[in-house]
Amino acid sequence: MEKNVALKDTTLFFGFAAVILLLPILLEPIGANYPDLLQKIAIFGIFAIGFNILFGLTGYLSFGHAAFIGIGSYMTLWSFKLLTMNVVPAIMFSVILAGVFAYIIGFVSLRRSGIYFSILTLAFAQMCYSLAYSVLTPITNGETGLQTRAIRKSSETSLLDGDIRIIDQAFGVQELGVPTTNFFGMAMSGYTGFYFCAVLLIVCFFIAQRITRSNFGIMLKAIKSNQNRLNYTGIHTRPYLITAFVISGMYAGLAGSLMAATDPIAGAERMQWTASGEVVLMTILGGVGTLVGPVLGAGIIKYAEQKVSSWNEGILESFFSFLPETLQHFMANLGVLFVGEGWHTTLGLLFMIIVIFLPGGIMEGIRRIGAKFSRKKPEADTNAAAPQPAE
Repeated sequence: MEKNVALKDTTLFFGFAAVILLLPILLEPIGANYPDLLQKIAIFGIFAIGFNILFGLTGYLSFGHAAFIGIGSYMTLWSFKLLTMNVVPAIMFSVILAGVFAYIIGFVSLRRSGIYFSILTLAFAQMCYSLAYSVLTPITNGETGLQTRAIRKSSETSLLDGDIRIIDQAFGVQELGVPTTNFFGMAMSGYTGFYFCAVLLIVCFFIAQRITRSNFGIMLKAIKSNQNRLNYTGIHTRPYLITAFVISGMYAGLAGSLMAATDPIAGAERMQWTASGEVVLMTILGGVGTLVGPVLGAGIIKYAEQKVSSWNEGILESFFSFLPETLQHFMANLGVLFVGEGWHTTLGLLFMIIVIFLPGGIMEGIRRIGAKFSRKKPEADTNAAAPQPAE
């Protein structure tokens, strides 16, 4: 039994890795193979996987994970401004700092459960957003956002007007024009940036897979199943919950760091409650508690955000050109309500359909289809093996 589970996990991991690395080819038929969208799919895939470790395994729904996205982004920008444009130190510091903040927020929020926990995390996220937007302007640059600058030459210039980059200056790194982020010389843009994010997504998927199959993961599932029963048996569940919250926050910090690494700017808007709600939609759409589901949900939502939001009445007119002219205009005028600025309506309808007919998300639909085929196969084998009656 254990060998079968290990074989399935290995097959799933290598299959997942192959699909992620081949995304530029696989998404070409639907016009989604350009680097900017691929980077977003990989980054939000990491965010969703981390969120699923908390929500999918423990059942604790957080509405404040966008705070860790913002923390990771700001920490990354300050690493670029003070140390080096190399993304490695920035990612390390961002993940650590996000973990520290996650421990503080989780230590307070996890004193409550259910809706009270969700409200507490939402309150913390909104406080972080307000601090970043106004109170901590010297650190965050307020509504303008934090950006990289050319290396500061005068000591009279403030940090926000010029950068230091101690490590880059020590190694004599020359800047020509706007400084660009890099991974030991490789620019974090285009397909190079995507594959960097993709490799980290695969690593994060592997870690999440190991956590899910470990004794720690089993304990998290037990907490989701019946936390009170565990408490009655003398098991202290709070340390497990805090650990899961910290790990989830570190995943979000990594995602925020990669956002800033591929697009060197950090703004308070990344910490709004809508960003926290977005990852909830991704996880539920793909399948709560599954490994692949959150990544699939992230890909669908990011594709809809980039593609469906760019459609307009002219594109719809061309799409319905095979219809009679009157019907063509009617369908185009009707469809424009669900595309462009109204693409959220399409997303809402899709979410409603999934929740009503597939509570387990898209992965539940895939499992149902697979179960039908698997049932048909044994029946065919049984019929083939049955003795034929004598003539």
